[in-house]
Amino acid sequence: MTPNKTNRSLKLFTRIIACLVVLVSGVLGMTALAKMKQPPAKGDFVERPLRVEALAAKFTDVAVQITGYGEIKALNVVSIAPEISGKITFVHPRLEVGELIPGGETLFEIDPRDYEIALKGAAATVAQWRNTILRLQTQYKIDNQRAQTLKRNRDLAKAHYDRLYRLFKTENIGTLAGVEQAEQALNAAADQLAQMARVLELNPIQIKEAKNSLVAAQAQQKIARVRLQRCRVVAPFAGRVKTVALEKGQYVTPGHNVITLADDTILEIQVPLDSNDAARWLRFDGGRARKDSAWFNGLEKTVCTIRWTEADAPVTWTGRLNRIVNFDPQTRTLTIAVRVDPPSVQKNSYKTLPLVEGMFCAVIIPGQTLKKVIRLPREAVSFENTVYLAQQNRLKTVPVEVARIQGETTWVKAGINPGDMVITTRLIDPLENALLEIDKTQSTGGSS
Repeated sequence: MTPNKTNRSLKLFTRIIACLVVLVSGVLGMTALAKMKQPPAKGDFVERPLRVEALAAKFTDVAVQITGYGEIKALNVVSIAPEISGKITFVHPRLEVGELIPGGETLFEIDPRDYEIALKGAAATVAQWRNTILRLQTQYKIDNQRAQTLKRNRDLAKAHYDRLYRLFKTENIGTLAGVEQAEQALNAAADQLAQMARVLELNPIQIKEAKNSLVAAQAQQKIARVRLQRCRVVAPFAGRVKTVALEKGQYVTPGHNVITLADDTILEIQVPLDSNDAARWLRFDGGRARKDSAWFNGLEKTVCTIRWTEADAPVTWTGRLNRIVNFDPQTRTLTIAVRVDPPSVQKNSYKTLPLVEGMFCAVIIPGQTLKKVIRLPREAVSFENTVYLAQQNRLKTVPVEVARIQGETTWVKAGINPGDMVITTRLIDPLENALLEIDKTQSTGGSS
C-alpha cells in the first residue's frame, strides 16, 4: 500500500469517528433534556355560555301596512290654446311660471277688430233675411186677397158667357162675336186666377226657404259672436302657471298650446304595488262592488298616511284610496290612486313645506288584519326562514312560516309556540345545542 492511499484511509476513518461522536452526543443531550421537562398540570373542562338576548313569544293581531312610493301630481292640469288666430294685444301682468292666477281673470287677448267686423256683417245678413221674410209674408196676404178678387171676376165672366151663349143658342138673341168675346173674357179671368194660384203655392215655399236662410245667418252670427268672445281667454279655475309660451304682439294660431295651468287644490299620488300584496292585503267591500263590471271595484276609501321621503324630520299628510288605475301584466304591479285630503295640505303648509306637485312620497296604506301572529325583529329570522330558540339554556334551530315582513318587523304565524324564548341577537353559524346565557329584555307583541 502506498503512503498516499494510507493517508486517505486514515482521514476517512477519522471523519466517520467524528460523525458518530456528534450523533451520540446529540442523542444523549436530547435524552437529558427530555428527562428535565415536567408534564402540564391537568385542569377541569368548563363550557363557556353564549350571551344572547331573547324574547318571549306570544300571539297578537296586527293590521298590515302596505308601503308604496309615488310622485305627487295635480289632478287637473289644463293646456290652454287659442281657438282663433290673431295678434296678441294683452297679456296678464303675472303670467309667469309659478304664479297663481285667480279663476276668471283674463290671461291674454287677441286683436278683436276683424271679428267685430265679421259680427256686424253677420248681424246685417240676419236683419236682411228677417226683412225678406216679412216682405214675403206681406205679399202672401196681398196675393190671397187678389186671388179672391180674381176668382170673383172669373165667376162673373163665366155667368156672363153662359147667359150670352144661352140667349144666342136658344132664342137667337145676340151675335156670335159677342159670345166669343165673352168666352175670351172668361178665359182671361181663368188664366189670371190660375197664375195667382201658382204664386200662392210658391209663396209658402219661398217663406220657408227664407226662414232657413235666416237660421243659417243666425248661426253665422253666433259663430261670429263666439269668435269675438274667444278673443279674450280667461283662466278656467284658480291655478298655478306651469308653462308659458306667449308674448305681447305675438301672432298665434288655433290649437297651439301657449299656457298650462295646474289646479293644486286637488292632489293625487299614483302608487304601484306588488299585485300579490295588493290581492292579499287591500280592503275591498264586496257589498259595494258592481256585479256588471269585471274591473276592480268596491275598493274601500281607506285613510292613508303620506310622507315626504326627503324631509329630515317626519312630514306627513293624510289621503284616501280613490281607485285602481291600472294593472301592468309585465311587472305584475297594480297602480292605485290616493287622493290627498285638502284640509291636511292646508294644515301642514303653515308649519313646514307644503305638499306640492313633484314631491316623491311614501304612502302607508292600512290593509287586512293578521290574526294570531308573533312579532319578531327582522334580524331574528334568517333568510332560510329559521329562528334560534333557547330551550333549557341550549340553542335550538327551528323552521318557521313567515306571514309578512313589514319594515324591521317579521310576523310569524307557525313554527313557534307562545312562551318560547326566541333569540334576537344576530348570530353567525352558531353551534347547535350551545350553552346560552339569556338576557330577558322584553316580550313580543304590541304594535309594529
